[in-house]
Amino acid sequence: MLSDANNDSGFSVLRFYADSIFPPLNYQAEPPVQTLSVTDVHSVVYLINLLVAMNRDVTDEAGSKEMDTGMCISPSQDHNPENLPYVHKVGVPPRQKLLKQFTTSVKETFFAGNPFRPFKGQSRLGKFVLALQAVFPIVSWGKDYNLARFKGDLIAGLTIASLCIPQDIGYARLANLPPQNGVYTSFVPPLIYAFMGSSRDIAIGPVAVVSLLLGSLLQNEIDPVKDALELGFLIDFLSHAAIVGFMGGAAITIALQQLKGLLGISNFTRKTDIVSVMRSVWGTIHHGWNWQTMAIGISFLAFLLLAKHIGKKNNKLFWVPAIAPMVCVILSTFLVYITHADKHGVPIVRHIKKGINPPSFKEIYFTGKYFGKGFRIGVLSGMIGLTEAIAIGRTFAAVKDYHLDGNKEMVALGSMNVVGSMTSCYVATGSFSRSAVNFMAGCNTAMSNIVMSCVVFLTLEFMTSLFKYTPNAILASIIISAVVGLIDVEAVSLLWKIDKFDFVACMGAFFGVIFVSVEIGLLIAVSISFAKILLQVTRPRTALLGNLPGTAVYRNILQYPEAKKVPGILIVRVDSAIYFSNSNYIKERILRWLTDEEEQLKKKGLPAIQYLVVEMSPVTDIDTSGIHAFEELYRSLQKRDVQLLLANPGPIVVNKLHASKIATLIGESKIFLSVADAVRYVPKTEEP
Repeated sequence: MLSDANNDSGFSVLRFYADSIFPPLNYQAEPPVQTLSVTDVHSVVYLINLLVAMNRDVTDEAGSKEMDTGMCISPSQDHNPENLPYVHKVGVPPRQKLLKQFTTSVKETFFAGNPFRPFKGQSRLGKFVLALQAVFPIVSWGKDYNLARFKGDLIAGLTIASLCIPQDIGYARLANLPPQNGVYTSFVPPLIYAFMGSSRDIAIGPVAVVSLLLGSLLQNEIDPVKDALELGFLIDFLSHAAIVGFMGGAAITIALQQLKGLLGISNFTRKTDIVSVMRSVWGTIHHGWNWQTMAIGISFLAFLLLAKHIGKKNNKLFWVPAIAPMVCVILSTFLVYITHADKHGVPIVRHIKKGINPPSFKEIYFTGKYFGKGFRIGVLSGMIGLTEAIAIGRTFAAVKDYHLDGNKEMVALGSMNVVGSMTSCYVATGSFSRSAVNFMAGCNTAMSNIVMSCVVFLTLEFMTSLFKYTPNAILASIIISAVVGLIDVEAVSLLWKIDKFDFVACMGAFFGVIFVSVEIGLLIAVSISFAKILLQVTRPRTALLGNLPGTAVYRNILQYPEAKKVPGILIVRVDSAIYFSNSNYIKERILRWLTDEEEQLKKKGLPAIQYLVVEMSPVTDIDTSGIHAFEELYRSLQKRDVQLLLANPGPIVVNKLHASKIATLIGESKIFLSVADAVRYVPKTEEP
């Protein structure tokens, strides 16, 4: 703090110079125009510098007693007398106890949103209500539920029910399961989700991709090599690009599989690759195709695609593609019934078991030779289902401007599938087509899922016999029209424009699924995504920085060609955390930058590099290998007579630099808050 004496003396000097430059004016008269000479301007500048220096001296004197010795202080004015003094420091955060560091890390990792904050200061009853709302969001939004909201949910629920029942029967066949299992899956899981899910728009039920996955994986014999690959673990490495490619490939594979029902082929391959499927299709062209089935399937497929096109062109006609599948089922069933087409070779559904879901928990086994494979298939299909559901939910949540809780979604989806496994259901998740119809139909809450479940319940109890004469070709047409939307050409085009590596991952997954199998497509996608992660970690980006003219800002000279290099100084930025996997590369890359720069300077006859500044703002962490790499870099630079300066290390990094004594080795006075401070430290090198 400035003393009173210092204040008085400082302001006395200020008044003296001010009075000498600007004589007192008589404000009762018109103020004369004051013209400053060059001498006056220099006097003002001198006065300002004098006051800054006085303030600096007093601040340094008062702060030196309180300053933590761990602070990395920028150098004094002696290093560069031409610049104004500055007092920037790199702070060293206080050390935390190991237990506190661990608990903080766990909290940020698993409880980032601090879910227990609302419970503070609440009574026991209040805490119970909050806990109930956290587990069952229906308790929260149900308080304000009214008839107006129910009207929208009722219309949406009836609309998606008309869509889901034909789809469920078709998806069950795709998964090689009895048709009633598909309908069961649209009864119990949506009820559970309505109570536990946080999305207002997701419509729950079986989906095409997961059905294909189950059907293709479950029909294969156990393969020790594939089992050892632990696909459920590797699914964590699926990037968005890989998922886009996988979904597109799966959509085409699903459509190809439906050629059996669409063309009425009885002997069809069990393989899913396009070569085997097309060989099976063309091999039966003379004796396996049924023209009545083809006529029914192709005509109704055209109708479904037309209905979907109408719905896209006019949002007010969203109900047209929603009810189109049920209309197709009713018309085709009636047509087959009155024409007895089933007696002329048209395959039909024949029988759907009547009644609601029978219990199946007695069929769940946790031992046996199939447990390992079943576990991995469950994890794999669960991860894909979770990814699809959360992607859908977040899309609609962003449109309606509400928060989708990812943790609640995981709990809700997991709970409904656990209960579903005990009630004869297979994997359920959020459906793209169903959720889009639900949204367009004006749903307000998850009550639309309850309405859909009620309709499915009535269907199971009273109307399953009506589907006896439904032709398989109609189910194939419904599935083909549903999966067309999974092929996202615009997303693929965007991947090509943004990131070629992502495009390769997308195409790898796409062609792997189409030409080999679903499992191989997933493995290719995971492998490419994993390779990208390895490249990004082991080969991080580095950049040479230059000064933007007229500023104290230093930026990448490739991004800003106008940025000028500072004579005698090489400024390098590391754009990654420094770990054992990349520390040696970073050290060698910096030395290569230095070698290349020195060669260019030597050719031009310019002064050699004397200082190397490493900008560490993007370096979020560093391990022991990174510390050793910096020590080796420092010693290599010493041999070249180049001094190492560090700019803006973060709190974790600067703590480790001090703990490892690297800060002492380099010199605490050579660690700066910014690149500008580091450059200001260096004596100016005269340009030729």
